[in-house]
Amino acid sequence: MFSKLREKKGFTLIELMIVVAIIGILAAIAIPNFLKFQAKAKQSEAKNNLSAIFTAQVSYFGERNAFAATFATLNWAPEGTTRYEYFLASGETAIGTGTGSATGMTMPTGVAVATNAFTAGASGNIDSDATEDQWTINDVKNLNNSNNDV
Repeated sequence: MFSKLREKKGFTLIELMIVVAIIGILAAIAIPNFLKFQAKAKQSEAKNNLSAIFTAQVSYFGERNAFAATFATLNWAPEGTTRYEYFLASGETAIGTGTGSATGMTMPTGVAVATNAFTAGASGNIDSDATEDQWTINDVKNLNNSNNDV
């Protein structure tokens, strides 16, 4: 009789509960890290586009000995749908093709263009809260995350 009880195969309820608890602990650790990684990946759009603005401004300066004050003059526009709005001068309308998260953003502090210097900015909401993610780049290629939304 005892030999038949020992032949039963399978998992007990306790073993299954332990496995579920372990999976829950692993998920509790992994999900926040995944969300943070995803937000940092979204920030790469701003970094890449600000670097493109810098390159376009340096090229424009090399030809005309002054920095462009508008994106139209610079002949630059972001490609595709963006999560950020881009700013070049305080009087200029922000450029960006985003829907929803990249509309009505606040211009980052210090965005301006002079004959011999410029600071371009990007502002967007990457995680749907009230905080904006703001980046700036200047004529010496200092890339700054002035307001981090991660």
